[in-house]
Amino acid sequence: MMKNHFLFLFLSCQIMVWSQNQRLATTLLTSEKLEDKVYLGFDGLGSNYFIKNNVFSKHYEGQIWEYKNVPLGKITSVDYINPLKIIVFYEDFNTIIILDNQLNEIQKINLFDIDKTIFASQIGMASQNQFWIYNSLNQQILLFNYLNNTFKNIGNPTQENIKYTQSDFNNFYWIDDNNNWFAIDIFGKVILLANIPPWENIQIIDTDKLLFSQDNTLYCLNNKSKAIYEIEIVEKSFQKFHYKDQILAIFTNQQVKNFKLKLP
Repeated sequence: MMKNHFLFLFLSCQIMVWSQNQRLATTLLTSEKLEDKVYLGFDGLGSNYFIKNNVFSKHYEGQIWEYKNVPLGKITSVDYINPLKIIVFYEDFNTIIILDNQLNEIQKINLFDIDKTIFASQIGMASQNQFWIYNSLNQQILLFNYLNNTFKNIGNPTQENIKYTQSDFNNFYWIDDNNNWFAIDIFGKVILLANIPPWENIQIIDTDKLLFSQDNTLYCLNNKSKAIYEIEIVEKSFQKFHYKDQILAIFTNQQVKNFKLKLP
């Protein structure tokens, strides 16, 4: 009973801290019409990525490259954190496509051809010629070496249902149904980073920061200072957002606007 009491007090304090919002100013840089495309975001080299009619495209300084693979069905996700080696994932066929920087196909990997027990629902680029894979069959996080087609389990299976995942070269992040935010590194070390507020869209920046939207308002959560900052944008409604290198992209079904934003 005493343990539960202290847990309640801890969670209450977390909620009180998260509720103390400050404001972050933005500066509008550019605005562009989308023309019925889904905007995925941009990379560190200045390329923009889109999906339209299930065709993946890359735009850079007036040039456009496209990739489509009709037999594999709908594109589930795209990972471009390495712009020279882009991952397109087709969950319905358990298949990963690796593309070069001009969207030429380098490698096609059907995971069922390697291991019949792997049912991937999330894919991301990791370090050392590896992919992060979340196996929905047993809720296990894996590292897959795509040069020698070998898997290894990382950590234990997750305990709760996962509603969001994201990854970088060194960490796989997830948020469960209780809004607990976790990270696991390539060595299998798991950290509970925070219990976060309710959200509609979200982007994890690193182990210290994430952005999330709620009721058409955008926020930055700083996990070190335990503070939430409201981000000033004039859009009354927006679909998604993307942040990298102090540039915030806000996009609706009609346009994308880029803002200068420095996170605390």
